[in-house]
Amino acid sequence: MKKIPVKKIALIVLGALVLLQFVRPTRNTGTVMGANHISNIVAVPQEVEQLLATACYDCHSNQTTYPWYTNIQPIGLWMGHHVDEGKDELNFSEFASYKKKRQLHKLDEIVEMIDEKEMPLASYTLIHTNAKLTAEQSSLLITWAKTSKMQLQDSSTKVSETH
Repeated sequence: MKKIPVKKIALIVLGALVLLQFVRPTRNTGTVMGANHISNIVAVPQEVEQLLATACYDCHSNQTTYPWYTNIQPIGLWMGHHVDEGKDELNFSEFASYKKKRQLHKLDEIVEMIDEKEMPLASYTLIHTNAKLTAEQSSLLITWAKTSKMQLQDSSTKVSETH
């Protein structure tokens, strides 16, 4: 078996990386606060809105703020995939379009993810240090999510009682 020289492998990898720079993933540059934003169906106090914007919206809304390094591939591709996954899981900009059962479930998941310190992701807060939640901020978001769930359940009960 013939050995491929290391220099040739390095040139192939370098060439692939250069070519990859011409690949540009679609950017998530829509509007956060549209007709389907969560604030259109539950109360979102200003302090909670600020926390969501700082710690959640880059991956869980229709608008992402992209750091300079996402212009370098494959970092940009990885980031694009990560944002797409986050939006598929929970999108605050589209929350009102979810079926009631999914809305209630997502609010439960918000509580669980924050309580277990799974969100925001450690890989995100490594660079976005302002997105790290203090115990007080986590408590505020958990209380808000639980209250929002009760609001949604109450509104469902009132609607079913009138029919």
